Amino acid sequence: MLLQGIKVIEHATYFAAPGAGGILSDWGAEVIKIEPPGGDPVRGNFPTKGTGKEHLTDNPSFDADNRGKKSIVVDARTEEGREIIRKLADSADVFLTNVRPGGIERSGLGYEILSKRNPKLVYCALTGYGLEGPDANAPGFDVASFWSRSGLARLTAPKGAELFPVRTASGDHTTSIAAVAAINAALIQALKTGKGQLVDVSLLRTGLYTLHTDLSIQLFFGRIASTRPRNQAYHPLSNFFRTKDDHWVCIVARAGRADLPRMSRALDLPDLEGDPRMADGKSRRDNSAELTAMFDEAFAKFTREEIAERLTREEIAWAPCQTLADVAIDPQVHAAGGIVQMPGKDGTGTFAAPASPARFAGVDDGPKGPGPGLGQHTREVLASLGYAAADIEAMYASKAVA
Repeated sequence: MLLQGIKVIEHATYFAAPGAGGILSDWGAEVIKIEPPGGDPVRGNFPTKGTGKEHLTDNPSFDADNRGKKSIVVDARTEEGREIIRKLADSADVFLTNVRPGGIERSGLGYEILSKRNPKLVYCALTGYGLEGPDANAPGFDVASFWSRSGLARLTAPKGAELFPVRTASGDHTTSIAAVAAINAALIQALKTGKGQLVDVSLLRTGLYTLHTDLSIQLFFGRIASTRPRNQAYHPLSNFFRTKDDHWVCIVARAGRADLPRMSRALDLPDLEGDPRMADGKSRRDNSAELTAMFDEAFAKFTREEIAERLTREEIAWAPCQTLADVAIDPQVHAAGGIVQMPGKDGTGTFAAPASPARFAGVDDGPKGPGPGLGQHTREVLASLGYAAADIEAMYASKAVA
């Protein structure tokens, strides 16, 4: 396993930071998840009660981000609880948190304190807006920090259309990938030099990088084109089209006129190359509505299976616009390793879940266990820190742990 021997302390809830911890767990790290009394709020989302899968998982969205981790419940509002967290960080390689900067500093769990105790510690602070600036302590969620503040929401909606939210935790999980990359870069330094690093990852900055090309254009030219409706596309062939049997396909046309002969054959449009409306970029833009209507009519003559065969034969860059139900049975999704079998809590059954975002040849990069029960490993972890049994019982009695 790639990260075997790496110990991660995750003091975080919700999606972005736990998602990063989940990837690190898949890749072999030992991840100890510190949960507040009552647990990570995501434990209450999408419960499986009444679905017939209670024996496998309590909650698919929680378990997908937290599989293979150890769960301990520590009340960080108490000094006793905070000292437990400090002791955990003393022997860790990575400390991962999404507690807001002001709160984590007030609790005595900031980078300066933990790194003095453990100089090789990689400390990843995952926040909404970063560690500096007027909004550093503002609460961050992906629909606000990643999607809206970055400009993605306004840029993605076609001009004149109402705005819409990003899908559940998709901005969070994009940020999870960024956090894992940053953590592993800092780990390389720590393993080479013995010196740790403060890693600052934010939903906002990840959102900005996600629209990197458009933001680059805005910064250079001082303006950016808006997203256009289908019938106003700059290149009418780079678009979405509906088939005879009510499926949608995405076409990505090569620059200029390179794809015209291929599309002419695929769509039975023999005059396409000679059509003056397709002559150059300006003529295509000026006649976008008429051309889109023509292509709509052409695609509507074929079923999805028929058009797939024609487009593939002509080596057109295309893809089906799938529902998640389609994705779940897509053979290419499975061939790419995009869905894995996750162990259920009963110890025998498994269920399908999303894979981590990368594959390593010849390496076990899948789930290392089920999602943990709340506080399942509290006693085990406390004992590993050297606490005596009587002390552990006293902590339970005082509710510093659970």
